[in-house]
Amino acid sequence: MATKITDNTIDYIAALAKLELTDDERRRAAEDMEKMLDYIHILEELDTAGMAPAFHIFPVENVFREDQVTNGEGREETLRNAPVEEDHMFVVPRTVD
Repeated sequence: MATKITDNTIDYIAALAKLELTDDERRRAAEDMEKMLDYIHILEELDTAGMAPAFHIFPVENVFREDQVTNGEGREETLRNAPVEEDHMFVVPRTVD
């Protein structure tokens, strides 16, 4: 089942995306969209009865580390990179008058 994308559809999508397309770009976009929709039609024919819905193809696990509270260790090492340092703080140019 071949899907036909009209010029009006291309114009509408280009306007939504704020794109100005050449004639060649419009033609290629229409061809690409037609291929995508044809593929979706093929997928719609698959029998998914009895399949559990899947939101992720892999199991979702928390991969974050535990928070560890520190007392700002490493300040001296960090300030060693500062071009100018005063009272254990970075000195930067004033940005607001």
